Amino acid sequence: MSRNALPETKTSTLRKSRSRLLAGVFTLALAGGAVGAFVMPEAVTPAFAQITTNQPANTFSFADIVEKVSPAVVSVKVKKDATDEMVANDDEPGAQNVPPQIERFMRRFGFGPGGPGGPGRGPGPQGHGRVVGQGSGFFISGDGYVVTNNHVVDGASEVDVTTTDGKSYTAKVIGTDPRTDVALLKVDGKDNFPWVKLAGAPPRVGDWVVAVGNPFGLGGTVTAGIVSARGRDIGSGPYDDFIQIDAPINRGNSGGPTFGLNGEVIGVNTAIVSPSGGNVGIAFAIPSETVSEVVDALKNGGTVARGYVGVQIQPVNEDVAEALGLKDAQGALIAQVQPNTPGEKAGLKAGDVVTAIDGKEIKDSREMSREIAKLKPGTSVKLSVLRDSKPITVSVNLEQLPTDVASNDQKDGEQDKGDRNGPRLGLSLAPAKGVAGAGEQGVVVTEVDPNGPAAERGIKAGDVILDVGGKPVSSPADVRAGLADARKDNRKAVLMRVKSEQGTRFVAISLGQQRG
Repeated sequence: MSRNALPETKTSTLRKSRSRLLAGVFTLALAGGAVGAFVMPEAVTPAFAQITTNQPANTFSFADIVEKVSPAVVSVKVKKDATDEMVANDDEPGAQNVPPQIERFMRRFGFGPGGPGGPGRGPGPQGHGRVVGQGSGFFISGDGYVVTNNHVVDGASEVDVTTTDGKSYTAKVIGTDPRTDVALLKVDGKDNFPWVKLAGAPPRVGDWVVAVGNPFGLGGTVTAGIVSARGRDIGSGPYDDFIQIDAPINRGNSGGPTFGLNGEVIGVNTAIVSPSGGNVGIAFAIPSETVSEVVDALKNGGTVARGYVGVQIQPVNEDVAEALGLKDAQGALIAQVQPNTPGEKAGLKAGDVVTAIDGKEIKDSREMSREIAKLKPGTSVKLSVLRDSKPITVSVNLEQLPTDVASNDQKDGEQDKGDRNGPRLGLSLAPAKGVAGAGEQGVVVTEVDPNGPAAERGIKAGDVILDVGGKPVSSPADVRAGLADARKDNRKAVLMRVKSEQGTRFVAISLGQQRG
């Protein structure tokens, strides 16, 4: 046995421990969840993994930065009038008012709405009259403007902030932006509150960061770590662009700041991923540049006005690029154009791929959403578009983003068996016109083979196939014809436009997959 090898028994224990960890289901909590015991299995550290350093003790400390920024960080206490729904959930502390986008993320990992409890919340309903929650925030100006999370103050009837010296002030909610989970408060009383600055440049992965907040209602608590990643999409909304950090973030840290070593705020803590509701080193912060844009808008009008095209978009992955005959898997694919919107007025069509906005290339649909949202309603933009693999330019006059953007009895469908040499999707299909509630266009999926290629792409019973290979379909025969045409053109995949409860999207099905 080599000097660095692990004993067989310890190796076996480690493998089992890792298996148990990997088998655990992770869920998202809004900057922390309910308190629960979670024991990490003992890990064996090989000798070669031990790190030594020749640096003298006390060479590096966060004390100076903490002393500088802590006075600007506040605890946010919120009172809410309890609704009947809250009272019904009295046995689930902290699970009320979880934003729907966070619920969707939770359900992806097998948890129901509310999960193990939301952060920034206290012990839940107090009696049956008031719900008391706690979070964090920070002053961004000496005249009393405070930034926190929208989910901390959502539905609040009363908001108080407490400074590090123990003084409490009543705060007014100036405005909130649920789409980015940012809220702006205003405290009256004096004009010389200690405040901190929002960073103008993003941090680098690996930079040291310091988080200050109110975890578990303890008051000013400091934790440290590094930036683990940037540009994270956690499925909470169309503008996800989170900074991932490993500084310990727990329940009550919601709305609190994370600082760079220069004392500027690089992000606002908003969510964690955890199997227990407590910190495991994966936390997400809203970037300061996003916060700055939202705060400026809330100060000036109490709301955020965003540009709007009126199209459903999705990323261009390798399969989609192959099906469309594109050279690169890049851009935003338009899955559907909503009627009476700027996109329809400008002539955009389903199947168009947007590659640039005013000459600036976009990588994917998320980047397109963020760039359009930064523009004011009334702005005219030029979209670089690939239509049928040919470049065109479409001018769109943006409008104001609107505030709010079932299955029936089905007849037996025709089984899509394909021909002997053709691909088999593993679907039973029926014309939409013959299925109650399915509409007048397309072909309804009545049954899905769980082992078929269509199931692997997320197609479900009740979905409606609108187009195959860019051509509208109205019968199972049309679907088969579209597949056959794609094979004649030597395509490795075919693009189908599919309508479901979640909206309309394109799905690329590989034509190389054969099923018996």
